[in-house]
Amino acid sequence: QVQLVESGGGLVQAGASLRLSCVASGGTSEVRSMGWFRQAPGKEREFVAAVRRRDGTTEYADSVKGRFKVSRDHYKPTWTLQMNELKPEDAAIYYCAAGPLNGYMTSLSSYVNWGQGTQVTVSS
Repeated sequence: QVQLVESGGGLVQAGASLRLSCVASGGTSEVRSMGWFRQAPGKEREFVAAVRRRDGTTEYADSVKGRFKVSRDHYKPTWTLQMNELKPEDAAIYYCAAGPLNGYMTSLSSYVNWGQGTQVTVSS
């Protein structure tokens, strides 16, 4: 069973940066897609970014393109989300997710393992 642990959330002002990290353990050979999702109060969980472990191919939500960057470690089952130029609308609980790459990396249903979530708050 894969376990995911996130770190790096916090409170920042608009325009600032944050870096989130996710570390996977246990059965990590099954981790082929590494994603980030977020959920704001009263809203559904939405895709943010993802990276394919094998070759580093990335996907981004339109709302974060050009501001966020997702990357993975070449040797360890860890991945990060560098968030720049944060906006108040980026505030949410951010979840890392891992999946076997049986579907689209942008789809929530493609992921089977989830982290506990880390809060990102952006003040205007």
